Amino acid sequence: MSSGIVSAAYIAASILFILSLGGLSNQESARRGNLFGIAGMALAIGATLIGGTPVSYGLVIALMAVGGAAGGFVAARVEMTDMPQLVAMLHSFVGLAAVLVGFASYLEPAGHFVGVEKTIHDVEIFIGILIGAITLTGSVAAFGKLQGILTSRPVLIPGRHLLNLIIAAACAWLGYCFVGADSINGGIWPLLAMTTLALIFGVHMVLAIGGADMPVVISMLNSYSGWAAAATGFMLANDLLIVTGALVGSSGAILSYIMCRAMNRRFISVILGGFGTPKASSGAGAIEAGGETVAVSANETADLLTSAKTVVIVPGYGMAVAHAQHLVSELVDALKTRGVSARFAIHPVAGRMPGHMNVLLAEAKVPYDSVLEMDEINEDFPTTDVVLVIGANDIVNPAAQEVPDSPIAGMPVLEVWKAATTIVLKRSMATGYAGVDNPLFYRENTRMLFGDAKQSISEVLSAL
Repeated sequence: MSSGIVSAAYIAASILFILSLGGLSNQESARRGNLFGIAGMALAIGATLIGGTPVSYGLVIALMAVGGAAGGFVAARVEMTDMPQLVAMLHSFVGLAAVLVGFASYLEPAGHFVGVEKTIHDVEIFIGILIGAITLTGSVAAFGKLQGILTSRPVLIPGRHLLNLIIAAACAWLGYCFVGADSINGGIWPLLAMTTLALIFGVHMVLAIGGADMPVVISMLNSYSGWAAAATGFMLANDLLIVTGALVGSSGAILSYIMCRAMNRRFISVILGGFGTPKASSGAGAIEAGGETVAVSANETADLLTSAKTVVIVPGYGMAVAHAQHLVSELVDALKTRGVSARFAIHPVAGRMPGHMNVLLAEAKVPYDSVLEMDEINEDFPTTDVVLVIGANDIVNPAAQEVPDSPIAGMPVLEVWKAATTIVLKRSMATGYAGVDNPLFYRENTRMLFGDAKQSISEVLSAL
């Protein structure tokens, strides 16, 4: 295949990737966006294979088959509740690929340059491995937090910001040594040292971030994986990989910024583990809320719902764990047949990753026009008769507005306590992912329906 045809295929693939991102920006066009992305990637892989003349097509195809089979197996078996963990692990693979390609590119005899070209190529290698190593271990640490292997609370070691500055300065000095090395043996040691420091920094950076900010971490690591891919494209002189990586990197960075604004967080503060933000007091993580909870039965919940004119449902991670989204959809249909206005309120960071609740509701065939974002529905709560909170905690916590030294202070939340009655479905009184007690549970107008969300909704449906 001529270089002109390969370039044309790359341009077409780039256009498909852009159309894919455009489609993914809206629920109704998300399926079409996925199809554009699949078509673009298939075209890109085909053009690269044909135009790249690999040493062994058999080996490449065999490895693609193994990777594709493994990916299909995992995708078919993973639960929606585990999707954030899967995304984190996929990001780590991109980081690992960038590290391996970087070292291979540096050690490849045919890839040696001289003069300015050598300097540029070495800088590409150094930056690619640096970003890739941070992405690799940062994503593994994020997986550990999401999976519950590591604590969701911030792990703040003494002098962590000074340590970050030392690592940054050391990497800059190692970069100077690496670029100035006049032989492979002279440059490999600074490269290995930098890689080790970057791997350590990736873990340290994510461990210092609390559970409430993990959705931002996921989108941030998505951005890092994109820039790692772009750096790999520079190393391999592959224009499409540069464009694709830049698209992923920039879109991930924009999403992280939007989410930080939605959570009243500073992006730099989040990725540096709270640098420049006031520290919460020692008791902020376990706010003592006064009063007692008032339990309610499924029959009483059904009576409250049927006597209401307006109902808002707030889904959270607990709904995903219980696989209750289909029953919730049936509940909404049942309420609408009785003339009750029922809508959904989605917080930007509900669940463990951006759009988690939207995907679950779409899976349950919930109409898109019934799903409203926080900014669209918050002002409606004072005129809402009943709010049904299903497995959500931190995103409906009034402590974010009322407790200045809370770990979630300043985070915009769904103001469900302003409704006439708020019914909270929970297994127990355990805190949410941020580890903060919720005063909502003790409000006079709050009722607690304890138990598995799926079983509870099923009992409410039976009562209806």
